[in-house]
Order: sequence, then C-alpha cells, then structure tokens
Amino acid sequence: MPALPFRLSLLSGVVAALMLQAAHAQESAPSPAPSPASSQQDPQATQWALGAAVGTEQSPYRGYGNKTRALPLVMYNSRYFQFIGTTADFKLGALGPVGFALRAKYADDGYDGSDAPILNGMEKRKGSFWLGAHAAWRNPYADLSLEWLADASGNSGGQTLKLRAEHQFKAGSFTLAPYLGINWMSSDYVDYYFGVRQNEATAQRAAYQGSSTANLVGGLRTGYSLTPSQSLFLDVHVTRYGSGITDSPLVDRSSAAGVRAGYLYRF
Repeated sequence: MPALPFRLSLLSGVVAALMLQAAHAQESAPSPAPSPASSQQDPQATQWALGAAVGTEQSPYRGYGNKTRALPLVMYNSRYFQFIGTTADFKLGALGPVGFALRAKYADDGYDGSDAPILNGMEKRKGSFWLGAHAAWRNPYADLSLEWLADASGNSGGQTLKLRAEHQFKAGSFTLAPYLGINWMSSDYVDYYFGVRQNEATAQRAAYQGSSTANLVGGLRTGYSLTPSQSLFLDVHVTRYGSGITDSPLVDRSSAAGVRAGYLYRF
C-alpha cells in the first residue's frame, strides 16, 4: 500500500490538473477551423470526461523510497455539481469573481505497519472521508483557491487548510500554469499520521506527538490539447515539509519531488 504523502500528493495533484484542464479546455483547444458547436459550448453544460494518470513520488518516510501509481480518471461537471476522482463539489454560486462550493473528499491516506521498515510495529492508520468548503477567485494576476476540510470519519479528528495561487500562460496548444501553495495540517492530523504512540516506541523509533504544521508546495502544470476533446497534462512539483512532520522519527527528508502525467477525453 502506498504511503500517505504519495497518495495525497498524487490524488490531489491529479484532481488539480484535471480541474485546470476542464476549466480552460475551451480556451486552449487547438483547431484550425473550430466548429460552431465547440466554440459556443455553454461552460455550465453537463460534461463527462474519462482518462488515466500515472505518477511517481518521493516519500518522506524513512527508507521508503519512491512509489509509482496509475489511476483511472472520471470527471463529471454540471451547473451545480462537479465530481473529479475522489473529490465532489456542490456549487453554491459566486459573489462576483469568487466561486464557492461545499466539498466532500475521500483520502486513502493511511498506512499499514508493513509498508516500510520504519513503520513495522506501528498500528494501522486509516484513510478518511473529509467534508468542508472550497472557494476560488479567478483574476488576471493569479487564480487563488482556498480549501478547508475536516475529518468526518473521526479517524484522525484533524483538519487541513490549503491556500494556492497559480497563473496561467498560453502558447499555442500548450497551457502552462506555475503554482505555489501552503498546506496547513492540524496537530491531530499530523499526530495521527506522523506521530508515534508510547506503545509503538522502540529503541530506533522514539515516541513522538505531532504538532500542527504547514508545508510549502510549488510546481508547474502543463497541458497540451490534442483535439477539442482530447488533452494531455504533466505536473512537476516539490513539497517542503513543515517541522511538525520533519521532527517525526518516521521521517528522514525535509522535501520531496514528484511528477504526474495523464490523458483526458471529454465527451
């Protein structure tokens, strides 16, 4: 089973890349002679999309190494509802340029003690179902998004807050979007996934109670439109972990790099 940071980064990154592709597909699709139907498509019209993605990620867990995972992708978007991967949004509407939504997400971010040598003897950490809200402000300078989620499953009892900024550039069939974000995690969240309980402590793994922390995430997403319906995306990023994670005896790196690529077909 892949470790927490890999699964979180892969799934959230794929969702973000898909949202980028879906939001700007009409603007970036290359077509020497676009059809009237494609050029006049209502952005609130119901849309389906299917695809696949693969990603490889460094894990901060001691001795874990890199992990690679392939994922099927399903996207549905309508005026009031959007579903991408493991994330579902109920759209509440907008105030000016700022859109709001209620968000539900499943994150398979747990681990078993057999996933890495440093985790041997650790109790199983479970994935969770998260509920919260999302806001997005699109403007000429930088698109800003804010996501707040709470663990509705009660496994970690934690919360997360993610603030992200990106700016999109277009060059023919290519879309380039550098981004920078801060991912805050509550102490309950960090303690559940990176803490070491007293009964789990060993001579090589001291007891540790996690504290709230913030990770810095920076990267570049690129999209390439093959046709008005087909597109490719690539995401390269680096995460700089906060002290609440790096101080854990389970962790042996302060940053991790990753890359993801995928294909999307819109119906």
